[in-house]
Amino acid sequence: MTSINTNSSAQAALQTLRSVNQGLNQTQNHVSSGYRVEKASDNAAYWSIATTMRSDNKALSAVSDALGMGAAKVDTAYTAMDSAIDVVGDIKAKLVAATENGVDKAKVQEEISQLQEQLLSIAQSASFNGENWVAGADSTTKSVVSSFVRDGSNAVSIKTTDYVLDSGSAGNVLFGMSGGSVETSTGILGTSSGATGSIYAMDITSFTSGQIQSALTNVEAALKAMTSAGAALGSLSSRIDAQDDFVSALSDSIDSGVGRLVDANMEEESSKLSALQTQQQLAIQSLSIANSSSQNILSLFR
Repeated sequence: MTSINTNSSAQAALQTLRSVNQGLNQTQNHVSSGYRVEKASDNAAYWSIATTMRSDNKALSAVSDALGMGAAKVDTAYTAMDSAIDVVGDIKAKLVAATENGVDKAKVQEEISQLQEQLLSIAQSASFNGENWVAGADSTTKSVVSSFVRDGSNAVSIKTTDYVLDSGSAGNVLFGMSGGSVETSTGILGTSSGATGSIYAMDITSFTSGQIQSALTNVEAALKAMTSAGAALGSLSSRIDAQDDFVSALSDSIDSGVGRLVDANMEEESSKLSALQTQQQLAIQSLSIANSSSQNILSLFR
């Protein structure tokens, strides 16, 4: 039966065309944006996970920047410690030279005094962004941000790597610090040891052979402590480099994981787009045919 009030064929064709257009619009959005999950309405669960992980990735980027800052601080301290070791090695050589008979100890002391001032200059200059790791108050903790962690209960935290300063004679700083200024009576080079005094304040002008030998012993102990401190700084630098590599790899892994959740498969979307465009053309044609059937009724009344 053909009715001029109700055209079931046209309604079916129109419904099909609407469905095809909806799918076509969705596919075109996927192709233009590159995402199959761009907003929460596309897939609430995947969108939520992707949003959280992108936020974590921003935090990891900040951790990478902080690691770079920490590496600069440690490298500055290591460079200062290494330079100080060379200078103390020169002082050791001067002391050995002073043990020879007939050597003018006053002249040797003039050279040692210059080296002592160089040690102070190294300690004062070894600062990066206002932090000095080779001159500092005892028990002061220096920290480097090392990681951003989201645990199994979804709680987040920042992890740090600590380096505690020790201003003793066998510690890890050249001099102590007091009121923001270098304190030359503490630290590896400032702490007094026996009758010969500290490495920094030592004056061999009137030293006997026995005292010079004691001074050599003190210098050797200082070199041992400085070498140990340099090794610790070197190990910390290596750990920071390794952590930086890990953070970079982790960030790439998170990006890849998020992509698997929300990125559109462009090959699949391209095929789907072609198919939907064909379906749209057929649906339009079907609707045209269904509408034309009503026009045929007019021929019955001619």
